[in-house]
Amino acid sequence: MIPGVSGTGGNRHDGHCAGTGTGGMHMSSTSLSPYIPDLDLITYYAENGNSFFSRMSPWTKGCLLFFIVLLVTVSRSLVLLLGLYFVVLLLYLVAGLPAGKLARWYVLPVIFVLSLVGLMMWNEPGIPLFAWTIGNFTLGLSDNGLLLVVTLVIKALITVTFSLFFLMTTRYQHFVGIISRIFPAPLDQIFLMAYRFLFLTLAMTAALFKSVRSRGGGLAHSLRMQGPLFAGVFALVFIRSFEQGERVNKAMNARGFTGSYPLSGEVPRPGIAECGLLVVTGALVTVVMLLSPYRGW
Repeated sequence: MIPGVSGTGGNRHDGHCAGTGTGGMHMSSTSLSPYIPDLDLITYYAENGNSFFSRMSPWTKGCLLFFIVLLVTVSRSLVLLLGLYFVVLLLYLVAGLPAGKLARWYVLPVIFVLSLVGLMMWNEPGIPLFAWTIGNFTLGLSDNGLLLVVTLVIKALITVTFSLFFLMTTRYQHFVGIISRIFPAPLDQIFLMAYRFLFLTLAMTAALFKSVRSRGGGLAHSLRMQGPLFAGVFALVFIRSFEQGERVNKAMNARGFTGSYPLSGEVPRPGIAECGLLVVTGALVTVVMLLSPYRGW
């Protein structure tokens, strides 16, 4: 069974909205917030996509993701990163994936990056933009400090966008095949079990939050007034997750589970054109790494 497709809300997406990119789908039962990627929606697009990228070999997309991570790690060229971001975003949109959802899913990565560089951006050497003095302590923001923030945000958006593109255009069966061939046993089985069980845990958490909201609870004022309530919600999710895990284990053993997932079908291998694309991309990334003054060598 495909995780999230039945039993956890994956069948609640309207079929006529799929692939339109309008973002008109309703949130599934595993969606805690419109700003958190919906695993049911991701699985829906992965299993029902019919674009050229959905038919592309998952090995090709996985290697491209690896090259992109290397590139954004060693490069600080804002022009190069902006160009790469627009290319990745274009791939996402051409694949027919929801642009409206992507804009909301950008919120958490941007907040995460800003929380990390909120202190690093100050007192960077460069052309001063403004300074803020508190007693004997001065905080100054320069052009290099602002450039650091913009660069790291673009890097995060590139990685998030292509990761979502990879997940939403790769069938679960192919994804499982890649994991089983990359990771040794039992790490591959632990990863796949955690992925399958994640849908159940998210659906359970979403149901509890829905119950809290239906009784007048809300996250904005609950942080101040209802802290014990939300602490109880997370404790209850933790306890029920253990109970649900035991039930899932018994059900799988009753159905003949022997400790490994049997794979049905082969993972499509890259064709000649895709191999050529990987060679060219790998060469370009190698050149950028060799020419980058920030490669750390």
